[in-house]
Amino acid sequence: MIDHAHDLASVRAATERLLTAVAELDNASVTQSSRLPGWSRGHVLAHLARNADALVNVLQGRPMYVDATLRDADIERDAPRALHVQLADLRDSAARFQEAGAAPADWSRTVELRNGVTDSAARVPFRRWAEVELHHVDLGIGYELEDLPEEFVVREIDFLTERFGGHTDVPPTRLTDGTRAWRTGREADSAEVTVTGSGADLLGWLAGRRDGSPLAVDGGPLPALPPL
Repeated sequence: MIDHAHDLASVRAATERLLTAVAELDNASVTQSSRLPGWSRGHVLAHLARNADALVNVLQGRPMYVDATLRDADIERDAPRALHVQLADLRDSAARFQEAGAAPADWSRTVELRNGVTDSAARVPFRRWAEVELHHVDLGIGYELEDLPEEFVVREIDFLTERFGGHTDVPPTRLTDGTRAWRTGREADSAEVTVTGSGADLLGWLAGRRDGSPLAVDGGPLPALPPL
C-alpha cells in the first residue's frame, strides 16, 4: 500500500536539500552544463519547477501538459533566469505541489500523466520525489547517487524494474545488491542474466545515469535498456 502522505513528506525533505544546495551556486554556475546532454543547470531547475506545476495539474484532473511543444518551450524560456529567480520559482512551485497534495482527495483514483501513461494518484508524490532526487544528481553539484536515501533507492529500483518488466527487448534479468533481488525483462521461468552491484550503481544503470561498468554480470552481456 502506497503511503502518499509519507511520500509528500519525503518530497518536502528532498526539495529542501535541493534548495539548500542550489542556493550555494551563483548566476554563472546556473548557466553551466548539467549532466544531462544539451541541458544547462538552468534547464534542470526550470524543468523541476514546471514539473511540480504539471503534477498539480494531474492531481487536479487537468492534462499534465497542454502539449509537448509548450512544455519544451517553457523550459527553454525559463532556463536562462538568474539564480534568485530560479530559487523562488522552485520554492513556490514546490509549495503549490504540497498544497495540492494536502487537499482531500480519493488517492485510489487513476490519473493520466504524459503520453497516455496512467497511474494511481497515490503514486504521484513518489514520482515527484524521483524527479527531485535524480535531477539533484543531474545538476552535478556534489550530490551523488550514493547520497540518495536508501528507501528511495530501493523503491526506485522497484519502480524501474517493474517498468522494464515484460519488455521484449530486455532478456530475463535478475538484479541483486547482495541483500535484495529484483526481476525484470521478458517473462521466463528463470533469469538468463544476473546483474550484481551496489544499490547506487544498479539505480544509475536502470535510470540511465551510469553505463553499468561497475556492475558484475553473469550469464551474458549487460542488457541494453530502452530509453525511459
